[in-house]
Amino acid sequence: MEINKEEWEEFWVGQKEKTFLQSWNWGEFQKMMGGKIWRLDGAMAVKVKAKRGTFLLIQHNVVISEILLDELKKIAREEKCDFIRIVPLLIKDEENIKIFKKLGFREAPIHANAYEATWKLDITPSEENLLGNMRKTTRYLIKQAENNPDIEIERSERLSELEAYQKLNKEVGKRQKFVPFSDEYIKNEFEIFAKNGQAIWLFGKYKGEVAAGALLIFWSGIGFYHQAASLPKYAKLSIPYLLQWEAIKEAKRRGCKLYDFWGFTDPVKYPKHPWAGPTLFKMGFGGKAYEYIKTQDYPLSKKYWLINIFEKIRKVKRGL
Repeated sequence: MEINKEEWEEFWVGQKEKTFLQSWNWGEFQKMMGGKIWRLDGAMAVKVKAKRGTFLLIQHNVVISEILLDELKKIAREEKCDFIRIVPLLIKDEENIKIFKKLGFREAPIHANAYEATWKLDITPSEENLLGNMRKTTRYLIKQAENNPDIEIERSERLSELEAYQKLNKEVGKRQKFVPFSDEYIKNEFEIFAKNGQAIWLFGKYKGEVAAGALLIFWSGIGFYHQAASLPKYAKLSIPYLLQWEAIKEAKRRGCKLYDFWGFTDPVKYPKHPWAGPTLFKMGFGGKAYEYIKTQDYPLSKKYWLINIFEKIRKVKRGL
């Protein structure tokens, strides 16, 4: 049965747990990137062709059942996939874990480019109350940046700002030794969401130079802090703190009720995790953690077990 955009988006309006990785526009973005997608009841699947193998990827779905799994298996076999990978947006508890085990899933060795835990902030209170609920240091650093006449925050919906953002992104990637998303990836993501008024850039400038930037997505009543980068030479000026505050206020102005900081790891339990520092930064703004079931794999071929070993080695090397 064909599902149209209105029906798809309406379903997600009624869901408490959701991210734009199940939005209609995310599917359109995947198609722009040359991907093949299937919109099923409550889940969108994307075919991923990687060096290590081919698989069906379902990110942040909230529905899992034998019927859905049967549909996914049929598609996966037709597409010669080695396995099905699901990153469910289901709260981590024994009942939900048992559902996946009963269906024959196993925990994946790595997460699949989407968080398994995040930090969210209820932004329905007044701006004054939101500031009052922040960590004292965070509030001070925001005010410090606000009072600096050389610092300004600029908002833009122009695709041409891609170059400025990617310059930051590539510098961060080089410094932290990771490969950032390509120009094409960021361009297509911004273009498809901005076309519907669902994406903006925010830039923090010091004396006219771009020092920090963020790509924000707004969908179904939630603001997402999806991509961000900043220059270390301006770290003492607290520009990312002011940028984050302006992002929260922008989401609030748009009628969003929640702000999703996009990703969380417990900095106390895992102080050496690459996300520990960014998580401490996010926590300073108030809010709480949400932890979901770990990424789940459904093996379909013998090749899967070689992929599993490869990914476990990769996880160790990346310090995750």
